[in-house]
Amino acid sequence: MVTGGAGFIGSHLCERLLEKGEKVVCVDDLNDFYSPKIKKKNLEKSLENKDFRFYEEDILNKEAIEEIVRDEGIEEIVHLAARAGVRPSIKEPILYSKVNIEGTLNLLETARELGIEQFIFGSSSSVYGINSRVPYREDDKVDKPISPYAASKRAGELFCYNYSHLYGIPITCLRFFTVYGPRQRPEMAIHKFTRLIDSGKKIPMYGDGTSKRDYTYIDDIIDGVLSSLEKKFRFEVFNLGNSETVELKHMISLIEENLGKKAEIEQQPEQPGDVPITYADITKAEEMLDYKPKTSIEEGIRRFTEWRRRQSQ
Repeated sequence: MVTGGAGFIGSHLCERLLEKGEKVVCVDDLNDFYSPKIKKKNLEKSLENKDFRFYEEDILNKEAIEEIVRDEGIEEIVHLAARAGVRPSIKEPILYSKVNIEGTLNLLETARELGIEQFIFGSSSSVYGINSRVPYREDDKVDKPISPYAASKRAGELFCYNYSHLYGIPITCLRFFTVYGPRQRPEMAIHKFTRLIDSGKKIPMYGDGTSKRDYTYIDDIIDGVLSSLEKKFRFEVFNLGNSETVELKHMISLIEENLGKKAEIEQQPEQPGDVPITYADITKAEEMLDYKPKTSIEEGIRRFTEWRRRQSQ
């Protein structure tokens, strides 16, 4: 079962699992954080496969989740459903806490009660906060999150450890680093900037453009998720990143280059909750998951802009 399976990462994972011959159950409430039409479109390919089932359901409805897991004979859960985004979480901290913490607990309780064989939790690089040491390692202290979103993801990791320790459920937490590629959420920087530059509109650049992100292409992330499913750990945490940092200004220049258009930049103040850098040390994932990201930012942006132009035709 893939929760949040109609979203960006989830829909790619569902397709790859189906290609491997797995039977996949997708649970997604199709909320209006961004257009449900986009999420439905994300599922079109999977819905053609006889081994795929979709349930429009909320992870806060524990009884319904239990019923799906029981009726479908679910053996493994990849839990990606969450309220996402740092800035929106500052405006709605209670909603983020409810969905990301209580929702995760509902899934863990279901896993405990129904004997789930493995649980994968989609976490985030945001748990590192403003970390003085880069690149970030899984054994770094992560006790100073600077957004409600980051705090909710860290809480999810702690409950995952708790359930693994108490009940012996094999659990792997994956800290995703700035995932991008086809189907990326429309409010995320690469998608938003591409759309605005292509239509001749101004793009908001927060800060002076020197903030850095470890942009990770969707195919590489899915490789890491699949590898974590094939292995089975009592409890582990892994960074899934590209292990290269890219300045915001450089990312914008790559979009300009691929679109053949110049960006009109509207400089904005730095935003609360944003960190100056994300940078993954992926040594542990390389050694234990055989994780090897292959897609450079140049190639990834090229693929993304091509996809975006096909969508707008």
